Amino acid sequence: MGKPILIDFYADWCPPCKAQTPIIEELENKFGNKVAFRKVNVDKDRQMATKYGVRSIPMLVIEVDGKIIKQFVGLTQADALEATLNEVLSSSK
Repeated sequence: MGKPILIDFYADWCPPCKAQTPIIEELENKFGNKVAFRKVNVDKDRQMATKYGVRSIPMLVIEVDGKIIKQFVGLTQADALEATLNEVLSSSK
């Protein structure tokens, strides 16, 4: 099983997206290179936003080997994301 990827779909003008950023950065520090983190600006990469069916932001997608494991829409707290990432990592062992 490949490394989990957390994709953060956001826009510069979105206040909840700005609030999500430090939460994602905290998780990046916690998980190091066990999880890949990607940010996608929906205004600049409409093709990617369309591919993932982004209708509302912030939207976070956790993906492994090209399969969406879980997605979160709206401002999501660190504990919910951390629990999901830990679950995904433990199931990949």
